[in-house]
Amino acid sequence: MILAAALCYAGMAGLCLAMDRHHSQVWKTKAPNRQRLLRIAGWLLLALAAWPCVLIWGSAVGPVVWCGMLSVGAFTLVLLLPYRPRTAVLLAAIAAGAGLPVLLLTAG
Repeated sequence: MILAAALCYAGMAGLCLAMDRHHSQVWKTKAPNRQRLLRIAGWLLLALAAWPCVLIWGSAVGPVVWCGMLSVGAFTLVLLLPYRPRTAVLLAAIAAGAGLPVLLLTAG
């Protein structure tokens, strides 16, 4: 479940940082290519976060747990982003960087 929560947090952070307002909190210059990449990565990470939920809980309860993990990831980001935006980005990078290899190990 920690894997799903980490991937949901990283995905939500990607979607959040793709917005102009939050993008300017972290980076000085506006970069449309970076924002597009963050948006794509955010959606991809959120979709990948469903995998461990369905794997552990099954196809009936897994999507419900995934929705709960989306809420946990978003709530964590909402609490962290206004006060420490660069820390939120660092934590998202760590969550995605550690979560994706673990996800690949569970798939194989």
